[in-house]
Amino acid sequence: MSSIKGKATSLDIAYQAGVSQATVSRALRGSPLVNDKTRRRIEAIARELNYKVDKHASSLRTQQSGTLALLLFEDPTSDDSLINPFFLSMLGSIARACAAEDYDLLVSFQQLSNDWQADYEDSHKADGIILLGYGDYLEYKAKLDHLVAQGTHFVRWGAVQSGQPGISIGCDNAQGGRAITEHLIGLGRKRIAFLGHASDRYPEFYARYQGYADALAAAGLKIDPGLQVDAITTEHAGYQATRDLLTRRKRFDALFAASDLIAIGAMQALYDAGLGVPDPIAVVGFDDIPIAGFTQPALTTVQQDTKLAGAILVDTLIKLVQGIPVESRTIPAKPIIRRSCGAG
Repeated sequence: MSSIKGKATSLDIAYQAGVSQATVSRALRGSPLVNDKTRRRIEAIARELNYKVDKHASSLRTQQSGTLALLLFEDPTSDDSLINPFFLSMLGSIARACAAEDYDLLVSFQQLSNDWQADYEDSHKADGIILLGYGDYLEYKAKLDHLVAQGTHFVRWGAVQSGQPGISIGCDNAQGGRAITEHLIGLGRKRIAFLGHASDRYPEFYARYQGYADALAAAGLKIDPGLQVDAITTEHAGYQATRDLLTRRKRFDALFAASDLIAIGAMQALYDAGLGVPDPIAVVGFDDIPIAGFTQPALTTVQQDTKLAGAILVDTLIKLVQGIPVESRTIPAKPIIRRSCGAG
């Protein structure tokens, strides 16, 4: 037991641990500069002395705020939120992960004209930035290049590609696209349309399209370019893309929508044209947003694990801030089978 009287200080811990006060400070804030054995010894002594870290004083010394910034891209939506419903689930998981790591979370929208480095890191409002959403990637890439040039600590949710700026965490979109297309083929569907952009301007949709194309090719089915229609992630875009597809007079027995919102709009367009779901047209989406299980019929889709994604985004950004090497990574996608494809 300690014989120290009064409130213990980091100097007391340093004396008992036989290290410098600076080493104690580094160990208690999780710095990678302190080895595990030393850190554990310091933490044990701190517990014995009932030592509490003064987060405010610590942040002043380290010039860190103990806050992460989450910047959302303003998406076109059917309500006033301007937030893709998929990202609402992600926001919740990021907030929980920050709380578990004792970080505060500052949430705002991406103002593309602003200098985010100056707004958040230089002003010490936040130690790093999480980016959700980006629109047209080729236009957005210049913003990422600027963040890298400024030395900004940031991580984004999006497609993982070689040579891209910064660190990205994303779903394995190609694997998910292939798996859901294979499921449709297994149900006997042979003329499968794809709704969503299939170009490098929208790399997540493009990867889903490539998975779709790979599954068709592996099954010996012809890839018909006339069965692909561009669409952004809104119900209206899905509705209009389906109407455009119907005017082409192309035969199809299934629709793979690159997002659930596109799929929901597509189902309404099919109903308005007098076509049923799943008979004669099976419909599947991607994302597994909460409403997907409550459409009529319930939507078969591909689930992106938002709980895992939020935890990885926060853990990766904190490591970046602490100077620990990190890499971009993907997480698996999982088909969720419901009645809109005729099974489930």
